[in-house]
Amino acid sequence: MRIIVVGDGKVGHALAEELSKEHHDVTIIDNNSEVLKRSEDLLDVLCVQGNGANAKTLLDAEADKADIIIAATASDETNMLCCLIAKRLGAKYSIARIRDPEYNESLTLLKAELGIDMTINPERAAALEINKMLRFPFSGNIESFAKGHVEMVEFRVQESDHIVGHPLHSLSLHCPTLPRVLYAAVERNGVVTIPNGSFVIQPGDRVYVAADMVTITSYFRHLGRNAHRVKSALLLGGSRISFYLARMLASTGVSVKLVELSEKKARLLDESLPGVDVILGDGTDQELLEQEGIRDTDAFVALMDRDEENLITGLFAVHQQVNKVIVKSNHITYADVIASMGLDNIVSPRSVTVDNILRYVRARVNSHGTTVEKLYRLVGGKAEALEFIAKAGDPYIGIPLKDLTSRPGTLVAVIVRKGKVIVPFGNDHIEGGDSVVIISSESGISDLNEVIRK
Repeated sequence: MRIIVVGDGKVGHALAEELSKEHHDVTIIDNNSEVLKRSEDLLDVLCVQGNGANAKTLLDAEADKADIIIAATASDETNMLCCLIAKRLGAKYSIARIRDPEYNESLTLLKAELGIDMTINPERAAALEINKMLRFPFSGNIESFAKGHVEMVEFRVQESDHIVGHPLHSLSLHCPTLPRVLYAAVERNGVVTIPNGSFVIQPGDRVYVAADMVTITSYFRHLGRNAHRVKSALLLGGSRISFYLARMLASTGVSVKLVELSEKKARLLDESLPGVDVILGDGTDQELLEQEGIRDTDAFVALMDRDEENLITGLFAVHQQVNKVIVKSNHITYADVIASMGLDNIVSPRSVTVDNILRYVRARVNSHGTTVEKLYRLVGGKAEALEFIAKAGDPYIGIPLKDLTSRPGTLVAVIVRKGKVIVPFGNDHIEGGDSVVIISSESGISDLNEVIRK
């Protein structure tokens, strides 16, 4: 695909690097000749110097022939204008990074009026990622589908779990009170399996289960995984991520304390976050953290501007035996080293942004028939989860799944119809407009008709 990236900053450069590795024709636009020279030397990309919101610059980059334009400059307004002009010139899809919380309320209108196909707010996306980690503190991987209606959660099976030793088709007999979820994928000894009814789960398996938010929460409560549910959280730093995260946590009844060094910022946060205890102070001060009850808090999240301070305070929280410690760091290349020190949960806003955009791009690459909305790589890339929108005229519409032929190594995981989540069994069927989540152990699926047919 022909892809234009406007803005050669950290996000833009990381996107260009990943997209070029995936063999796309990538062009980078930026005003700064020095950063473009660096990208030209390091990456297999074409560079165009100029203003990405200028029609001439976009034409020089052949925006009229582009499949996707990604506007990732430091200015929200420039990004929106880039997308508007590029779409008018002929670009098929547009993605804009929009960070200002002021635009959140009117994003739907902005997307419609400016022709923007996807927007990404790095700070809000990072906050959502952290919020998911706090909802399921035992999980290493959580994905959302169908506009948040469906969640897929990965967990490690323990010897005491009720699901051990029974074929999946008989679980309802052995565990009648166990909420019904979809067992989407299982990794055992490095091998990924898309399980059928005869599959038997064993201790040590990494299992991916999918359902709606209420059901998935009840499922893990039944397994006893909610023993350490987060009821209180201590956040360091009054960043935008902290703002979004504190609001999310407070709305679910979590007791939140937020420490901020700047008096002006602390006052603004106090006014805009009712129900959150905003504390004026230095988050790196161990005495202050002890006074605010770090030992008694369920979760500690370090979101200060400097990654080094986040890592140091995170290590202190681990030393204080806080159950869940999460730190913000864009130094993901050192993730293994950081994890060896006891910090397993690292969130990088840059990586979250890049991953979200790459998912959209990969979905467009795979979208030749039935529309692919999202594509997720699971279990280290050994399996894929694809979300399709079913077409009314397709031959599988209205036919019970038991009467259809499924492609080997694939599974119809979830159907979402008018906001209702259906974990499908043989008598269920697909209707036009449904969101359908497919799990596959192989890549390259581009159409729902490749997965299910008469």
